[in-house]
Amino acid sequence: MSDHKVAVVTGSASGIGYETALILARNGFRTFATVRNLEKAKTLSEVAKKEQLQLKITKLDVTDEKSVNDAIKSIKSDAGRIDVLVNNAGYGLGGALEDVSISELRAQFETNVFGLIRVTQAVLPTMREQKSGIIVNISSIGGKIALPYFSPYISTKFAVEGLSESIAYDLEPFGIKVVLIEPGAIKTNFDSGMVIPAKSRDSNSPYFKNMQQLLGLMNSFLQNGSLPDKVAKVVLEAVTSQSPNLRYTAGDDAAFLVQKRKELSDPEFKKFVSEFLSKPSA
Repeated sequence: MSDHKVAVVTGSASGIGYETALILARNGFRTFATVRNLEKAKTLSEVAKKEQLQLKITKLDVTDEKSVNDAIKSIKSDAGRIDVLVNNAGYGLGGALEDVSISELRAQFETNVFGLIRVTQAVLPTMREQKSGIIVNISSIGGKIALPYFSPYISTKFAVEGLSESIAYDLEPFGIKVVLIEPGAIKTNFDSGMVIPAKSRDSNSPYFKNMQQLLGLMNSFLQNGSLPDKVAKVVLEAVTSQSPNLRYTAGDDAAFLVQKRKELSDPEFKKFVSEFLSKPSA
């Protein structure tokens, strides 16, 4: 692994982004771990300093075009190149669609979809000039299969899947590869960072009871999920491969659910999900 490889990771303050930034730095990448709030990156900074890693914390807010452009310009000026971009920044917005306001939905797309697009667009000129690069988009098993009461989040991940698959064609002639990582249930701060619409938290909502039941079940899944470093290892595998796959699942449950979706018809899969979610949580 060449010490000259340069990686940029968004949403690096915790969870998958934190572990990905560390594993890349530990494996010889000069890593720029970007965060929206520098205060939240203290732990990452301390680990990097202790291990003497080539890891630099950089402020970048994916929802702010100026912040994105300034950060990428600064990284290019500092490192001279960008070989890997890991688009990880994102959060989950749950709730029944009827309960979700358009402003809440816009905010979800602003981070999970348009934020990813902003950073990708800022990095692409550099990668084209180099005639090389890998863009890794952290999607979700929710980009392949739908679950109830998470249509806002799942719709963003379906968008990321389609976007990634399409730009893979566009960028191939320039030597740029695109990779999708599809984690299942991962034990991160996703649940504590999850946003539930105000209407869905109101006991008068017709969806309130089912939403509360599903949140309890989701919390159980996440507590029993794979650790975020499992996803980071898949990212490392992809970016160090000569011929990376377009898609990688990550997590014990992800491959199982994708296989079930392939095997079953739409009505069969809907029944499978309904029965799966109706089981008592562990």
